[in-house]
Parts: sequence; structure tokens; C-alpha cells
Amino acid sequence: MPGILIRWIVTTLTILMIPNLISGVKVAGLGSALAAAAIIGVLNAVVRPFLILLTLPLTIVTLGVFILIINALLFQLAGWIVSGIEIDSFWSAFLGSLIVSLVSWIMNSSIGGGPHDRTIIVRRWGDNSTIDMRRSRRGRWE
Repeated sequence: MPGILIRWIVTTLTILMIPNLISGVKVAGLGSALAAAAIIGVLNAVVRPFLILLTLPLTIVTLGVFILIINALLFQLAGWIVSGIEIDSFWSAFLGSLIVSLVSWIMNSSIGGGPHDRTIIVRRWGDNSTIDMRRSRRGRWE
């Protein structure tokens, strides 16, 4: 649970920072940024996997670049849902989502809990022995 809160706070701070970098994005205040970060998190968890699956051929042809378009559309949708967030154009949404994605990637790499933080449990048939392995922060299996 603390990992989710940290991600939410960092995403909120990133959204608050974006209007200073991109003139086409306006954020009314902290409450709007908190709501937008929560909406982006829900959209990324629920809607994004379906969009990636539906556009898989296009994503493969573009070597994954189309995922950036999906991120921009979800960022723009979050701006449409949350009052207090104004996104002027698709390109503003594209650059904003690129910044949020970059910060999220850096954050997930440093605090763990991302896609590379795995636990492996191996059980043999007919034997009660179990091998539990977990990847450490340095990337080693222990």
C-alpha cells in the first residue's frame, strides 16, 4: 500500500510541474492534480491494457511507438474528466503524458514494485520442498 501512495504523490507532483514546462496544459491546483493522478492511475490499470490489446497490430508495426499515442489519449481523457485540468491540444497531452511516463518509469525503477519485481515459487511434484526466490533492488535473485 505505501508504494501506491508514493506513486500517487509523485504523479501528482509531476502533474503540478507540467504547466511550467508545457504552455498548453493548465492545472488549477493541488486538488485537481490529486484527482487527475488518481484518474490516470485507474485509466492505466483498467482501460490501457484493453487499448493496447485492441491496437496490438498497430503497436507491433510501429515497434511500440503507438503506446505513446495511447498514453496521450488517456492523459487527455483524464484532463477532460477532471475539472481544473485544461489540455489545449493533442500535442500538449502527448508531451504531458511523456513527462508523466518518464517520471513514473524512473520512480518504479528506484522504489521497486514494478514489472521487474517478481517472486518465484517452485514446487516439485510428489515432494513438499519449496524454493522461494525474490529479485533484490540490485536485480539479483535471492
